[in-house]
Amino acid sequence: MARLFVDNLTVIDFSYLDIERGVVGESWIVDIELVGGLDDQGMVFDFGKVKKQIKQFIDAEIDHRLLVPTVSPSCKTYHSNDQIQIEFPLTTGEVITYQSPKDAVLLVDAPNIDSESLGRDLQDRIKAFLPDNVTAVLVTLRIEDIRGAYYHYTHGLQKHLGQCQRIAHGHRSRIEIRINGNRNAQLEAHWADRLKDSYIATEAHITEEFELNGIPHTGMAYTAKQGEFAISLPSARVFTMPMESTVENIANYLAAIIAKENKLDVVVKAYEGPDKGAFGEANYLSDIS
Repeated sequence: MARLFVDNLTVIDFSYLDIERGVVGESWIVDIELVGGLDDQGMVFDFGKVKKQIKQFIDAEIDHRLLVPTVSPSCKTYHSNDQIQIEFPLTTGEVITYQSPKDAVLLVDAPNIDSESLGRDLQDRIKAFLPDNVTAVLVTLRIEDIRGAYYHYTHGLQKHLGQCQRIAHGHRSRIEIRINGNRNAQLEAHWADRLKDSYIATEAHITEEFELNGIPHTGMAYTAKQGEFAISLPSARVFTMPMESTVENIANYLAAIIAKENKLDVVVKAYEGPDKGAFGEANYLSDIS
């Protein structure tokens, strides 16, 4: 038997529901191994096909989707034509509700979302469409090795022409803040904590503010190219921006707030998952509106 591997095959950016943390943005790096006999070319499987067929399958299954653990206590799902509705109570008494086209959601038959069980599920489904000489598949879903501050966030970009228009997808993201050219670890830790497990909302998408079980909740909705989207979640978990929550706008908006609060010139390097993101620059006279 021979084994081939492809590390860093893809990065999947998505969000998932958790009864403790709420809606959690995440970024997982995908590594894959294929085990089997050699074919007529002397290969287990062509690297080009790994990068095309398997990567495309994983991206289509998870990337930019909301993952819902359907065995989680009191989780309810409702289907109507091509739409799905979800009601997801949290242990705190807060409730997340969600509506979108079915393609924006992955229902997972498990009590919670974790990389090990999801990796095993992907292994079985990938193995099913590979040639017979491939006898085993190993999928590893791992997080970026981050040294420094980071946060998990979820958002939706109504105007995006691709999958980012889905109202609940997210990222695990580093943040770097420079004051006079020097990293400021204290500010980085502060903002990572402030944005921890947040939904970064666009102000124009907010449709209502209401109380549920005595707890303030915020509802958001919009229509995008793929269809109608809506989500409501605890207001304490929502960070609102006056503009579309692209990473470029997030970087500039955070820079302007930090500059204003500290009366200093600021550069923010905001990541969107591993190895990509945007810079934002501001002085303390910046207009953050």
